[in-house]
Order: sequence, then C-alpha cells, then structure tokens
Amino acid sequence: MATARNRASFERGFVYLVLLLSAAFFLMPLIAMIFTSLKSMPEITGAAGFENNTILTPPKEPSVAAWGAAWSSACIAVACEGLRSYFWNSVLMVVFAVAISVMLGAVNGYVLSKWRFRGDNIVFGMLLFGCFIPFQIVLIPMARLLGILDIAGTIPGLVFVHVCYGIPFTTLFFRNFYVTIPDELVKAARIDGAGFWSIFFLILLPISTPIFVVAIIWQFTGVWNDFLFGASFAGADARPLMVALNNLVNTSTGTKTYNIDMAGAMIAALPTMLVYIVGGRYFVRGLTSGAVKG
Repeated sequence: MATARNRASFERGFVYLVLLLSAAFFLMPLIAMIFTSLKSMPEITGAAGFENNTILTPPKEPSVAAWGAAWSSACIAVACEGLRSYFWNSVLMVVFAVAISVMLGAVNGYVLSKWRFRGDNIVFGMLLFGCFIPFQIVLIPMARLLGILDIAGTIPGLVFVHVCYGIPFTTLFFRNFYVTIPDELVKAARIDGAGFWSIFFLILLPISTPIFVVAIIWQFTGVWNDFLFGASFAGADARPLMVALNNLVNTSTGTKTYNIDMAGAMIAALPTMLVYIVGGRYFVRGLTSGAVKG
C-alpha cells in the first residue's frame, strides 16, 4: 500500500516537474522581452558597469522610460508620435468588428440550426468554405469593393473586411453549438407563441455565454493581431497597431533601440494576453460544449 502511494506521489511530482519546465521554456521569450524593455541601452549592450549581461539577466536599474517612448514619442517611419494613436485605432476597429461579426454569426448559426429551409446545407457549406480562403486571395477583390463603397483607407473599411472574413468562423461556432440544444425547446416556444426573435433573445442567447466567449476571443485575437489587411487597406490615419509596430521596429534611426522595440511589442501583446487571462476558462468550456462539434 505504501509502495503504491509512493509511486503515485513520484508520478505526480514528475508530471508537475515536466509541466513547470515546459512552462519555463515557453515563458522565456516573454521574460526576455519584459527584461529588455526595462533596461537602458547601455545595460543591453553590456557597456561599462553592465558586463556579463545576457538577454535573461534581470535589469539592474529597471526603468519604464522605454515604455513611455514606445507609447508616445518613439519614431515611426518619419513621425515621432509613438504607438498611442495606432493603439486606439486598433481598439476602435476590434470593438466594432468583433461585435458585428459575433452577432451576425450568432443569428446565422441560429437560423442554420433551428430554422430549416431548402438549401440550408448548401448555404452552410458555402459559409464554411469561407473559413479556408487564404487572406492573400481576397486582397484584390476586397480592395476593389472598398473602393466602390468609398471606405478604402478608413477604419470602417477595415471593420468591413474583418467582419466579412470573420462571419464564416463565428457562424460555424454558433451553428455547431446550437445543434446540441434540443429542438423540442424551440418547438415548445413556438407553440407558446414565441416568434423568431423572441426565441433567439429569450431562449438561446441566455445559454450561449460559453460560445460567445469562444467567438469573441477568436475574433479579437485575429483582428487585433492582423497585419496583412491593415498594411493593405489602411490609410495613414487609420493604421492599426500591428502595422505601426512593424514600422517602429524597422525604422532606422541610428542606434537600434531594442528596449523600445520590446516595450512596443509588449504594449501590442497586452490586450490579447488580458483577454485570454480573463476569458480563458470560458474559452475551453465553450470549445468542449459545441464549438468543435458537428
């Protein structure tokens, strides 16, 4: 009995050790970014007084000056204005793009799962096909469409692009979630006189929190981290954060300021990290309750 207990304790300890080592391995790049962003350039380059400095050496004289420079005064291309305005461009873009695409996906999933009609499977198949279209294929036709709609180079134009590209994914998530809900629930509501929107808002939406979190996190991550669409369709005043970060890192202003580059990268990564920290457990719950079924 004692031997079995000791063996179980050893196995559990071994598993924890492997998990800790794996976590440390995957966290090393993040730790290196944080340490570098808090160092001065002399400390990064190993100047006098900072010998034997490595990328994983904690800062001897931590400072948030690089964060301030990246936020408000770092040079991007030819302008020294920091990431601040571009950060709010991304916030504005992601709020509207995520809200619109998730709500449209919820309605589409509801219709395709609970309101059967002729050709519904064909419609769902065509929407599903949209999940596999590479970004590069839609660049030219999307640029033409944005020009026709007169929203090229604007934040509404970027919102439109991300909504169009996100609807297939959100529709897939919600449709596969709603097919797991018994049809008898909807039929009973119809018998009681509930209509299309009453069933959606009063019955399905209250139980859709897990899949909403999945769709929101999926869309938020894709829209916030997008570079290609931002670089292709955004004008000078509508550039999202990732385009500005690329310009910041690749701007040649003499000595390379690695601390500002790393601070900028951390500023760009913090919203996504926060979203996953807050909604991570709901994300997993939503995946296991229908997001990948069907």
